[in-house]
Amino acid sequence: MSSVGTPDPNSGWLSDEELAEVRRRLPLLYVEGIPVRVDGLGRVTEVGMLLRASATGAMTRTLVSGRVMYGETLRDALFRHLEKDLGPMAFPLLPASPLPFSVAEFFPFPGESQYTDPRQHAVSLAFVVPVTGTCDPRQDALEITWMTPKEATSDAIAADMEGGRGTLVRAALASVGVLP
Repeated sequence: MSSVGTPDPNSGWLSDEELAEVRRRLPLLYVEGIPVRVDGLGRVTEVGMLLRASATGAMTRTLVSGRVMYGETLRDALFRHLEKDLGPMAFPLLPASPLPFSVAEFFPFPGESQYTDPRQHAVSLAFVVPVTGTCDPRQDALEITWMTPKEATSDAIAADMEGGRGTLVRAALASVGVLP
């Protein structure tokens, strides 16, 4: 006989060892959020780039990104990662129907895709998300820098981004009609 009870709220979390084993065997699902500021007509005026220290200690630019947990909706995962990286006062405006502008497939080895992640094979659904509040980066993000679309798509910024995410930023801005 099974007992009825409250589901484990952390059942979607894996230990470090379990995550390493899963990463060796299966592609994982991620969401990527490109935070933007928009004008009164909804045109993108600024793109938010996070500054982080990489595992090797190098300073890199990146986007809001993270895994989708078991039993979690895409909307909830995207909101959770936006709040985790940008702070609770960012006030993201999630779309009524969350459809990604792109699906990026990251491989642990170069050449298979324009996106790489040495840890794993991952599939990432990428969204452009307007934010209206104050961003105060948390977790491992050191700061957020707001850039014009032209600055955000520059070769210099793309060179500072790991795994091909500069290409993802260009695709994001193309999807909303502001690729310089």
